[in-house]
Amino acid sequence: MIRWPAEAVWEAVQPLLPGFTVEVLPQVDSTNTELMRRARAGQNEPVLLVAEQQSAGRGRLGRDWHSSPGDSLTFSLGLPLAPPDWSGLSLAVGVALAESLHPEVRIKWPNDLWLGERKLCGILIETATPVAAPAAAGVGAAPARYTVIGVGINIAPRPGDGLRTPPASLSELLPGVDAGQALLRIAAPLVQAVQAFEGFGFAPFQARFNARDLLRDRAVALSDGSSGTAHGASESGALLVHTAGGMLPVTSSEVSVRPA
Repeated sequence: MIRWPAEAVWEAVQPLLPGFTVEVLPQVDSTNTELMRRARAGQNEPVLLVAEQQSAGRGRLGRDWHSSPGDSLTFSLGLPLAPPDWSGLSLAVGVALAESLHPEVRIKWPNDLWLGERKLCGILIETATPVAAPAAAGVGAAPARYTVIGVGINIAPRPGDGLRTPPASLSELLPGVDAGQALLRIAAPLVQAVQAFEGFGFAPFQARFNARDLLRDRAVALSDGSSGTAHGASESGALLVHTAGGMLPVTSSEVSVRPA
């Protein structure tokens, strides 16, 4: 039985995010899917939705993410956002999570946390319809979009069936940690990072990302068939890859990247 620190999470986040609520469900198909459903129905309030178990969790590129009670921490943070530039949001989220969890956690561009050569955590960001702008917003201000930031962290060791390497687990770094404790570690720093990104974009996170960049100075292969050496992220969050044709800024919408 997981003891969820919902009240402590609310107390830490509510001063940063008025109207914020925390909700824990015993089971849902996907926390991201649930918050996107709610957003399409007009529910745009800031919320952190936790699922003890997901029956149809989703990762990037349509990959499945299955979770069992206690084995992983799966949640989604939903809130209206209106950054001038959306580029690099997943990297800023990765920085906040990695810094909150452990010094050994690295970030694999564009949206995974790794421990050594094994995946520890996945991030999936989706946006729904624009949210009605408050009266205080200036004329011409970009409309806020309801943004759903999904996070799945392996807490206990998981089977590596069908994977080249078995996943990493947070218990390797923090023995005895449970999903509730992990949530309390990361909730407030995550909200702070998202709000900083909304105000200032990715640039303030660039050095922090590059300090934990799993791919930096490593040979990488791109899904379009090209290859090169990774040289960190640009101020906009693009991965800089030195190829035979010169330095190439790669965006997550174009290709996927893996160590060569």
